[in-house]
Amino acid sequence: MFPLRRNRRLRANEAIRSLVRETIITPNDFLVPLFVVEGKGIKDEIPSMPNYFRYSLDLLEGEVKELWNLGLKSVLLFVKVPDNLKDNKGAEALNPDGLMQRAIKTVKNVCPDMLVMTDVALDPYSAYGHDGIIENGQIVNDPTAEFLAEMSISHAEAGANFVAPSDMMDGRILTIREALEDEGFINTGIMSYSAKYASAFYGPFRDALDSAPVDLADIPKDKKTYQMDFSNRFEAIRETEMDIDEGADIVMVKPGISYLDILREIKNEVDVPVAVYQVSGEYAMIKAAAEKGWLDHDQIMMETTIAFKRAGADIIASYFAKDVVKLIS
Repeated sequence: MFPLRRNRRLRANEAIRSLVRETIITPNDFLVPLFVVEGKGIKDEIPSMPNYFRYSLDLLEGEVKELWNLGLKSVLLFVKVPDNLKDNKGAEALNPDGLMQRAIKTVKNVCPDMLVMTDVALDPYSAYGHDGIIENGQIVNDPTAEFLAEMSISHAEAGANFVAPSDMMDGRILTIREALEDEGFINTGIMSYSAKYASAFYGPFRDALDSAPVDLADIPKDKKTYQMDFSNRFEAIRETEMDIDEGADIVMVKPGISYLDILREIKNEVDVPVAVYQVSGEYAMIKAAAEKGWLDHDQIMMETTIAFKRAGADIIASYFAKDVVKLIS
Protein backbone atom coordinates (compact mmCIF):
# COMPACT_ATOMS: atom_id res chain seq x y z
CA MET A 1 0.00 0.00 0.00
CA PHE A 2 1.28 3.44 -0.89
CA PRO A 3 1.68 6.02 1.90
CA LEU A 4 -1.07 8.59 2.23
CA ARG A 5 1.35 11.36 1.28
CA ARG A 6 2.31 11.52 -2.40
CA ASN A 7 4.82 14.31 -2.94
CA ARG A 8 4.08 14.46 -6.65
CA ARG A 9 0.70 16.05 -5.91
CA LEU A 10 2.62 19.27 -5.23
CA ARG A 11 4.40 19.04 -8.60
CA ALA A 12 1.38 18.33 -10.81
CA ASN A 13 1.33 21.65 -12.70
CA GLU A 14 2.94 25.08 -12.75
CA ALA A 15 0.19 26.61 -10.63
CA ILE A 16 0.82 24.34 -7.66
CA ARG A 17 4.60 24.39 -8.18
CA SER A 18 4.53 28.20 -8.04
CA LEU A 19 2.31 28.18 -4.98
CA VAL A 20 4.64 26.00 -2.88
CA ARG A 21 7.97 27.22 -4.30
CA GLU A 22 10.48 27.77 -1.51
CA THR A 23 12.97 30.09 -3.23
CA ILE A 24 11.85 33.16 -5.18
CA ILE A 25 14.03 35.58 -7.15
CA THR A 26 13.14 39.27 -7.41
CA PRO A 27 15.01 42.34 -8.71
CA ASN A 28 15.83 43.21 -5.09
CA ASP A 29 18.19 40.24 -4.92
CA PHE A 30 20.69 41.66 -7.40
CA LEU A 31 23.79 43.80 -7.39
CA VAL A 32 24.70 44.75 -10.97
CA PRO A 33 28.40 45.00 -11.90
CA LEU A 34 29.15 47.83 -14.34
CA PHE A 35 32.38 48.40 -16.28
CA VAL A 36 33.32 52.01 -17.05
CA VAL A 37 35.86 53.37 -19.54
CA GLU A 38 37.13 56.77 -20.60
CA GLY A 39 35.83 58.35 -23.79
CA LYS A 40 32.49 59.26 -25.26
CA GLY A 41 29.83 57.26 -27.06
CA ILE A 42 31.45 53.96 -26.09
CA LYS A 43 29.48 50.76 -25.56
CA ASP A 44 32.17 48.16 -26.08
CA GLU A 45 31.23 44.47 -25.91
CA ILE A 46 33.71 42.37 -23.94
CA PRO A 47 34.79 39.53 -26.27
CA SER A 48 34.96 36.88 -23.53
CA MET A 49 31.67 38.08 -21.99
CA PRO A 50 29.09 38.14 -24.81
CA ASN A 51 26.34 40.75 -24.43
CA TYR A 52 28.18 42.51 -21.61
CA PHE A 53 29.73 45.91 -22.17
CA ARG A 54 32.10 48.60 -21.06
CA TYR A 55 30.41 52.03 -20.98
CA SER A 56 31.72 55.54 -21.27
CA LEU A 57 30.15 57.92 -18.79
CA ASP A 58 27.64 59.41 -21.23
CA LEU A 59 26.23 55.97 -22.11
CA LEU A 60 26.47 54.81 -18.51
CA GLU A 61 23.64 57.22 -17.80
CA GLY A 62 21.22 55.36 -20.07
CA GLU A 63 22.25 51.98 -18.68
CA VAL A 64 21.63 53.13 -15.12
CA LYS A 65 18.20 54.46 -16.05
CA GLU A 66 17.30 51.15 -17.68
CA LEU A 67 18.42 49.21 -14.62
CA TRP A 68 16.33 51.40 -12.35
CA ASN A 69 13.28 51.01 -14.57
CA LEU A 70 13.70 47.23 -14.36
CA GLY A 71 13.68 47.43 -10.58
CA LEU A 72 17.44 46.91 -10.21
CA LYS A 73 18.46 49.35 -7.50
CA SER A 74 22.10 48.56 -6.74
CA VAL A 75 25.26 48.72 -8.86
CA LEU A 76 28.89 47.78 -8.30
CA LEU A 77 31.31 49.98 -10.26
CA PHE A 78 34.60 48.92 -11.87
CA VAL A 79 36.86 51.09 -14.01
CA LYS A 80 39.25 50.33 -16.86
CA VAL A 81 42.19 52.62 -16.29
CA PRO A 82 44.38 53.73 -19.23
CA ASP A 83 47.87 52.21 -19.12
CA ASN A 84 49.57 55.58 -18.93
CA LEU A 85 47.88 56.21 -15.57
CA LYS A 86 49.00 52.95 -13.97
CA ASP A 87 51.89 52.65 -11.53
CA ASN A 88 52.96 50.50 -8.59
CA LYS A 89 51.14 52.47 -5.91
CA GLY A 90 47.90 53.31 -7.72
CA ALA A 91 48.17 57.07 -7.39
CA GLU A 92 45.40 57.63 -9.96
CA ALA A 93 42.93 55.89 -7.61
CA LEU A 94 43.04 58.97 -5.37
CA ASN A 95 42.42 61.48 -8.14
CA PRO A 96 39.21 63.34 -7.18
CA ASP A 97 38.54 63.71 -10.91
CA GLY A 98 39.46 60.11 -11.69
CA LEU A 99 37.25 57.79 -13.68
CA MET A 100 35.82 56.02 -10.64
CA GLN A 101 35.01 59.27 -8.88
CA ARG A 102 33.29 60.63 -12.00
CA ALA A 103 31.43 57.36 -12.48
CA ILE A 104 30.02 57.54 -8.95
CA LYS A 105 28.86 61.10 -9.55
CA THR A 106 27.37 60.16 -12.92
CA VAL A 107 25.25 57.41 -11.41
CA LYS A 108 24.12 59.60 -8.53
CA ASN A 109 23.29 62.51 -10.82
CA VAL A 110 21.13 60.45 -13.14
CA CYS A 111 19.57 58.29 -10.41
CA PRO A 112 20.08 59.67 -6.91
CA ASP A 113 18.40 56.71 -5.20
CA MET A 114 20.55 54.08 -6.90
CA LEU A 115 22.74 52.32 -4.34
CA VAL A 116 26.33 52.69 -5.48
CA MET A 117 29.03 50.27 -4.39
CA THR A 118 32.60 50.67 -5.59
CA ASP A 119 35.46 48.29 -6.17
CA VAL A 120 38.33 49.08 -3.81
CA ALA A 121 41.45 47.36 -5.08
CA LEU A 122 44.72 48.32 -6.69
CA ASP A 123 44.72 45.93 -9.65
CA PRO A 124 42.94 48.25 -12.14
CA TYR A 125 45.50 50.95 -11.29
CA SER A 126 48.57 48.74 -10.90
CA ALA A 127 51.22 48.52 -13.59
CA TYR A 128 51.68 44.94 -12.40
CA GLY A 129 48.03 43.86 -12.22
CA HIS A 130 48.20 43.04 -8.52
CA ASP A 131 45.87 44.05 -5.69
CA GLY A 132 48.71 45.40 -3.60
CA ILE A 133 51.83 47.51 -3.62
CA ILE A 134 54.97 45.58 -4.58
CA GLU A 135 58.21 45.99 -2.68
CA ASN A 136 61.24 43.76 -3.21
CA GLY A 137 59.19 41.31 -5.24
CA GLN A 138 56.48 40.91 -2.59
CA ILE A 139 52.93 42.24 -2.27
CA VAL A 140 53.14 44.21 0.97
CA ASN A 141 50.13 44.09 3.24
CA ASP A 142 50.04 47.05 5.61
CA PRO A 143 51.02 49.84 3.18
CA THR A 144 48.40 48.44 0.79
CA ALA A 145 45.72 48.49 3.48
CA GLU A 146 46.53 52.12 4.29
CA PHE A 147 46.27 53.04 0.62
CA LEU A 148 42.94 51.21 0.27
CA ALA A 149 41.63 53.29 3.16
CA GLU A 150 42.56 56.46 1.29
CA MET A 151 40.87 55.10 -1.82
CA SER A 152 37.73 54.36 0.19
CA ILE A 153 37.62 57.91 1.51
CA SER A 154 37.93 59.23 -2.06
CA HIS A 155 34.99 57.08 -3.15
CA ALA A 156 32.91 58.18 -0.17
CA GLU A 157 33.65 61.83 -0.94
CA ALA A 158 32.40 61.25 -4.49
CA GLY A 159 29.12 59.84 -3.15
CA ALA A 160 29.53 56.06 -2.86
CA ASN A 161 27.11 54.39 -0.46
CA PHE A 162 29.33 51.34 0.08
CA VAL A 163 32.95 50.55 -0.62
CA ALA A 164 33.77 46.98 -1.56
CA PRO A 165 37.39 46.01 -0.85
CA SER A 166 38.24 43.01 -3.04
CA ASP A 167 41.94 42.68 -2.30
CA MET A 168 42.15 40.18 0.60
CA MET A 169 44.84 42.07 2.50
CA ASP A 170 44.85 41.24 6.21
CA GLY A 171 43.32 43.90 8.43
CA ARG A 172 42.13 46.15 5.63
CA ILE A 173 38.52 46.26 6.84
CA LEU A 174 39.49 47.72 10.20
CA THR A 175 41.87 50.17 8.52
CA ILE A 176 39.15 51.30 6.11
CA ARG A 177 36.47 51.49 8.81
CA GLU A 178 38.60 53.60 11.11
CA ALA A 179 39.57 55.92 8.26
CA LEU A 180 35.96 56.41 7.20
CA GLU A 181 34.93 57.13 10.80
CA ASP A 182 37.77 59.60 11.26
CA GLU A 183 36.69 61.49 8.14
CA GLY A 184 33.04 61.61 9.20
CA PHE A 185 31.74 58.97 6.78
CA ILE A 186 29.96 57.05 9.50
CA ASN A 187 27.14 56.00 7.16
CA THR A 188 29.36 54.70 4.36
CA GLY A 189 29.09 50.92 4.42
CA ILE A 190 31.66 48.23 3.70
CA MET A 191 30.90 45.13 1.66
CA SER A 192 33.95 42.95 2.17
CA TYR A 193 35.08 40.28 -0.24
CA SER A 194 35.68 38.11 2.82
CA ALA A 195 36.05 34.69 1.21
CA LYS A 196 37.65 35.45 -2.13
CA TYR A 197 39.44 32.49 -3.62
CA ALA A 198 42.44 32.44 -5.97
CA SER A 199 40.30 31.15 -8.81
CA ALA A 200 40.72 30.50 -12.52
CA PHE A 201 37.15 31.75 -13.03
CA TYR A 202 38.25 35.41 -13.14
CA GLY A 203 39.83 35.39 -16.60
CA PRO A 204 37.18 37.28 -18.60
CA PHE A 205 36.92 39.95 -15.88
CA ARG A 206 40.64 40.61 -16.13
CA ASP A 207 40.23 40.91 -19.89
CA ALA A 208 37.44 43.43 -19.35
CA LEU A 209 39.60 45.69 -17.21
CA ASP A 210 43.04 44.73 -18.55
CA SER A 211 44.02 43.91 -14.97
CA ALA A 212 45.69 40.49 -15.15
CA PRO A 213 49.01 40.09 -13.30
CA VAL A 214 51.94 40.72 -15.61
CA ASP A 215 54.47 37.99 -16.27
CA LEU A 216 57.72 39.30 -14.86
CA ALA A 217 60.46 37.23 -13.29
CA ASP A 218 60.80 39.18 -10.03
CA ILE A 219 57.12 39.42 -8.97
CA PRO A 220 54.39 36.83 -8.25
CA LYS A 221 52.66 35.57 -11.39
CA ASP A 222 49.34 34.95 -9.61
CA LYS A 223 47.42 36.09 -6.54
CA LYS A 224 47.79 32.99 -4.41
CA THR A 225 49.80 34.75 -1.69
CA TYR A 226 46.78 36.83 -0.70
CA GLN A 227 43.62 35.29 -2.19
CA MET A 228 42.43 32.05 -0.59
CA ASP A 229 43.44 28.51 -1.52
CA PHE A 230 40.36 26.97 -3.15
CA SER A 231 40.95 23.75 -1.18
CA ASN A 232 40.12 25.47 2.13
CA ARG A 233 36.77 25.61 3.88
CA PHE A 234 37.26 26.53 7.53
CA GLU A 235 39.60 29.37 6.58
CA ALA A 236 36.69 31.06 4.81
CA ILE A 237 34.71 31.16 8.03
CA ARG A 238 37.68 32.57 9.95
CA GLU A 239 38.28 35.24 7.32
CA THR A 240 34.62 36.24 7.32
CA GLU A 241 34.29 36.42 11.09
CA MET A 242 37.43 38.56 11.28
CA ASP A 243 36.03 40.98 8.70
CA ILE A 244 32.78 41.30 10.63
CA ASP A 245 34.70 41.96 13.84
CA GLU A 246 36.64 44.66 11.99
CA GLY A 247 33.46 46.43 10.82
CA ALA A 248 32.18 44.82 7.61
CA ASP A 249 28.47 45.42 7.08
CA ILE A 250 28.10 42.83 4.29
CA VAL A 251 30.36 39.87 3.52
CA MET A 252 30.89 38.15 0.20
CA VAL A 253 31.83 34.75 -1.19
CA LYS A 254 33.57 34.76 -4.57
CA PRO A 255 33.33 32.90 -6.97
CA GLY A 256 29.82 31.46 -6.80
CA ILE A 257 28.76 28.16 -8.27
CA SER A 258 31.82 26.14 -7.19
CA TYR A 259 31.60 27.54 -3.65
CA LEU A 260 27.97 26.95 -2.67
CA ASP A 261 29.16 24.91 0.32
CA ILE A 262 31.15 27.91 1.55
CA LEU A 263 28.20 30.22 1.00
CA ARG A 264 25.89 28.02 3.06
CA GLU A 265 28.38 27.57 5.89
CA ILE A 266 29.04 31.28 6.16
CA LYS A 267 25.31 32.05 6.05
CA ASN A 268 24.80 29.62 8.91
CA GLU A 269 27.55 31.23 10.99
CA VAL A 270 27.10 35.01 10.64
CA ASP A 271 24.46 37.60 11.42
CA VAL A 272 25.15 40.09 8.61
CA PRO A 273 23.93 39.96 4.98
CA VAL A 274 25.88 37.56 2.78
CA ALA A 275 26.59 38.29 -0.88
CA VAL A 276 27.82 35.98 -3.60
CA TYR A 277 29.48 36.94 -6.88
CA GLN A 278 28.63 34.94 -9.98
CA VAL A 279 31.90 35.76 -11.66
CA SER A 280 32.89 36.35 -15.25
CA GLY A 281 34.08 32.82 -15.93
CA GLU A 282 30.77 31.38 -14.79
CA TYR A 283 28.94 33.82 -17.05
CA ALA A 284 31.23 33.07 -20.00
CA MET A 285 30.84 29.30 -19.67
CA ILE A 286 27.06 29.50 -19.77
CA LYS A 287 27.15 31.87 -22.73
CA ALA A 288 29.61 29.68 -24.64
CA ALA A 289 27.69 26.45 -24.01
CA ALA A 290 24.43 28.12 -25.01
CA GLU A 291 25.96 29.44 -28.23
CA LYS A 292 27.03 25.88 -29.05
CA GLY A 293 23.50 24.67 -28.42
CA TRP A 294 24.70 22.39 -25.64
CA LEU A 295 22.63 24.03 -22.88
CA ASP A 296 19.41 26.01 -22.64
CA HIS A 297 20.65 29.50 -21.76
CA ASP A 298 17.65 30.75 -19.81
CA GLN A 299 17.08 27.55 -17.87
CA ILE A 300 20.72 27.29 -16.81
CA MET A 301 20.79 31.01 -15.96
CA MET A 302 17.76 30.63 -13.70
CA GLU A 303 18.94 27.36 -12.16
CA THR A 304 22.28 28.82 -11.12
CA THR A 305 20.67 32.02 -9.85
CA ILE A 306 18.21 30.08 -7.72
CA ALA A 307 21.10 27.93 -6.44
CA PHE A 308 22.82 31.00 -5.01
CA LYS A 309 19.75 32.18 -3.15
CA ARG A 310 18.83 28.67 -2.01
CA ALA A 311 22.36 28.28 -0.62
CA GLY A 312 21.90 31.40 1.48
CA ALA A 313 22.81 34.47 -0.56
CA ASP A 314 21.02 37.65 0.47
CA ILE A 315 22.66 39.52 -2.42
CA ILE A 316 23.67 38.16 -5.83
CA ALA A 317 26.22 40.08 -7.88
CA SER A 318 25.62 38.81 -11.40
CA TYR A 319 26.17 39.76 -15.02
CA PHE A 320 22.86 38.00 -15.69
CA ALA A 321 20.86 40.42 -13.51
CA LYS A 322 19.12 42.22 -16.38
CA ASP A 323 18.40 39.01 -18.25
CA VAL A 324 16.95 37.33 -15.17
CA VAL A 325 14.73 40.27 -14.31
CA LYS A 326 13.44 40.53 -17.86
CA LEU A 327 12.68 36.82 -17.86
CA ILE A 328 10.85 36.72 -14.54
CA SER A 329 8.82 39.81 -15.33
